[in-house]
Amino acid sequence: MSVLISVVVATYNRSQFLPLALQALYDQSLDKNQFEVLLVDNASTDNTASVCRAFQAEHPAMQLHYLQENQQGASFARNTGAAQAKGKIICCLDDDAVAAPDYLFQAVAFHFSHPKIAGWGGKIIPRYLPAAPHWMSPYVASMVGHFDHGPQTKEFAPNRYPLESNMFVLKSFYDDLKGFNTALPGVQGSLRIGGEGKDFFLRLKARGEKIFYTPQMVVEHIVEVSKLTPAYFYGVASGYGRGEKVRTLQISRWAYPL
Repeated sequence: MSVLISVVVATYNRSQFLPLALQALYDQSLDKNQFEVLLVDNASTDNTASVCRAFQAEHPAMQLHYLQENQQGASFARNTGAAQAKGKIICCLDDDAVAAPDYLFQAVAFHFSHPKIAGWGGKIIPRYLPAAPHWMSPYVASMVGHFDHGPQTKEFAPNRYPLESNMFVLKSFYDDLKGFNTALPGVQGSLRIGGEGKDFFLRLKARGEKIFYTPQMVVEHIVEVSKLTPAYFYGVASGYGRGEKVRTLQISRWAYPL
């Protein structure tokens, strides 16, 4: 049985959460022959490599591959993983995402019922550690990855798209787009230049392709409440703006509003 889905996990210094993310993928209900996991170490300085090697040794039934990308930024890492992918479908997950047991099964079911759809993505629920702060609201939760467009499968509205931490795209389209725009790398050290998912899916939509929301595909996103400081939120918000400036200027000088 050939690989159908290649799960690309870009990781940087999150070795304490990698076992959770990898175990969730190992526990998938989808036959292990139908998917592979490409863990792309994005210049980590912790023990990411040894954690991955240990997991490989303890779970030989899982098609887990360890790759390295020293140019920092999730866009570089995801593109490195996708270049090595064997599957017809590329899935992007974060290193702190815990996929539901039927996550990949639901993705395959959607693909076979909608074979011409180029891309799709699902629901993301924060898993707060140790617990959700009392001040958390739906408006702020979106900045820590909460993503819920309701209970129905549907096409995304024109300016809506999946988050890159829970997305699927046919590899042929990923390759045609030349992957993520590396001018929007994501996080590089303390600097964030975001919007890489927005850029990717808007380029795909500009080709006339449809993108769907599939709430049956659920991941939990680990959120360390101790890190939710004003500086953190400023970094996220400014990263959105910084990336949007880069994205719009690449389209046209007139697309960037002063």
